[in-house]
Amino acid sequence: MKTILIVEDEEAAYNRLQKMILEELPEANILPQIVSVKSAVEWFQSNRATDVVFMDVHLADGDSFEIFKKIDVGEPIIFTTAYDQYAMEAFKVNSIDYLLKPIKKEDLKRAIDKFISLKYTGRSDINFKKLLASLQNNTASSTSKQRFVVKYGDHIKTIETADIAYFYTENKANFLVTKENKRFAIDYNLDQIEALVDAKKFFRINRQFIIAFPVISEMFTYSKSRVLIKLNPPTKIETIVSAERSAAFKAWLDG
Repeated sequence: MKTILIVEDEEAAYNRLQKMILEELPEANILPQIVSVKSAVEWFQSNRATDVVFMDVHLADGDSFEIFKKIDVGEPIIFTTAYDQYAMEAFKVNSIDYLLKPIKKEDLKRAIDKFISLKYTGRSDINFKKLLASLQNNTASSTSKQRFVVKYGDHIKTIETADIAYFYTENKANFLVTKENKRFAIDYNLDQIEALVDAKKFFRINRQFIIAFPVISEMFTYSKSRVLIKLNPPTKIETIVSAERSAAFKAWLDG
């Protein structure tokens, strides 16, 4: 396993995974970052020079299983995802390994060891038709979370997902804000939340915010094709759709 492709839309996640891989495989040649379904399809159409692909399930312009609808991929895949282990059992059935975010060193080593073993034994157990079905089923089931449990003081309560205006992270802590402008700390990170909420109703505009469609009050053009959003209830943190997500955001707005 010498040449490695990482399909990941978050630069910080790409850099972290790259560093972890090089600690495990110092001789590895890690190719430049691929950030979207579109760019991944274009890469696979013109390249076949990689030993293994690390691929995030959620990319800037959609779920990575869209890649397999558009092009045949023969390379072994190690998925990175915020899905919980129960939802991801299908990957094991199809002999596709996955790394649950935040990625642990021992899990990365296990995945690498598995694919080195497959390579040198000549085994190829990958069934992408089953994988596609599994991904679609898991995505459908995991995006139906109806409520979140939150704590405030000594109390515990539930917040209906339909009542949430947005989720955000600040100083390494994660919060949800209701449409009534009440803020609660939550135990989920944004990668996990993105996998759990309905993608038709919520959109991750950048690394820090996931917003609900109804709470957008105004939108403005911003530099480098980005979009500045005003939310209601408002937030003191500037909410800008990242350049990588702008095209997908506009498609999301258009339904």
